Amino acid sequence: MSAKSPTISPSDVIARADALRRDLSGNFRDQLVEAMYAEAETIAKRAVTAKGQRRLDWDQRLDRLITSPIFGLPIMLLLLSIVFWLTITGANVPSQMIADALFWIEEQAANLFTAIGLPWWITGFVWHGVWRGLAWVVSVMLPPMAIFFPFFTILEDLGYLPRVAFNLDWLFKKAGAHGKQALTMTMGFGCNAAGIIATRIIDSPRERLIAILTNNFAPCNGRFPTLIMLATVFVAAAFPPAVASVVAAGSVVMLVVIGILFTLIVSAFLSRTLLKGEASAFTLELPPYRRPNIKRILYTSIIDRTIFVLWRAIQTAAPAGAVIWLLGNIVVGDQSLAVHFANVLNPLGVAIGLDGVILLAYVIAIPANEIVVPTMMMVYMGTGVMTDGPEGAALY
Repeated sequence: MSAKSPTISPSDVIARADALRRDLSGNFRDQLVEAMYAEAETIAKRAVTAKGQRRLDWDQRLDRLITSPIFGLPIMLLLLSIVFWLTITGANVPSQMIADALFWIEEQAANLFTAIGLPWWITGFVWHGVWRGLAWVVSVMLPPMAIFFPFFTILEDLGYLPRVAFNLDWLFKKAGAHGKQALTMTMGFGCNAAGIIATRIIDSPRERLIAILTNNFAPCNGRFPTLIMLATVFVAAAFPPAVASVVAAGSVVMLVVIGILFTLIVSAFLSRTLLKGEASAFTLELPPYRRPNIKRILYTSIIDRTIFVLWRAIQTAAPAGAVIWLLGNIVVGDQSLAVHFANVLNPLGVAIGLDGVILLAYVIAIPANEIVVPTMMMVYMGTGVMTDGPEGAALY
């Protein structure tokens, strides 16, 4: 009669697994995957006969450079800098041409309204408020988007974005987050909503929540035109024109780097405090490089991204322009509502290093960041309409 085998409970299995886990090295999973691929390569060598010495194919040669621990991140920053520089440099002339055309339409239409005897406030509200807000947003956003989105889509179509995730994987591992968060963050550069949805690829609920909470630190492509505009206005303007575009591009790249750093810092904080736990591991297989599909690039970048983002901006810019005009032209006492609100906000603005006018402009222009500066100029100069300088004030 055979002896009865001991009963093993699930808790015993879990306890044994925990004990064995402590004996494993930190890179055990990497070693396991490496051993699997080495065995697969050994089997392939036994099964396949090749004449002469096998050379690395084009993908492998390129990946040795692009995913190199030494050159991978610098190449990524260089590519981003080139894309931003081309965007900033190429958008200047089209932006000015679009602005001139739209403001010419505003002038002619306003003169027509005045000629047919419509009240001044209707002319001002429609053309100097709603239309001017739209004109500013379209002229500032459309050219950068029309240039940036195709470049970004080309990198996406080539298969470069997974290489970016590969280069950043070890940083997320150091931060105690899942390596796949590098993928979701990279997708966040295209669209934060898509990046958050993509966190479903992370199996651990804890690490998935970390990826969701930090994805917003990656500036999506809808924010890049605004970042480019702000970098051009506030940073590059302080430098000579010969280097202004380079400085603006470098500023945007620095903002991207800061976003990545904040993602890592917050991920590390969450993984060690509120969302404490053991980091998971995963294996990232890089897809082959693909020849860009021009039709898909044009459709994705122009229709699916540029037009979509621009339409959303227009929907928010029109009401914002109307509100700004009303605040600048409704007078209570001897001052406009905009001045009254700026005076109320001034203590808070001064406390954070701004003033009431700047804070008011940021609050009003939340739907469309492109009209922050024109709104500030309107309140500072008391013109009643958005303007970009003294010459604009002289027209009214």
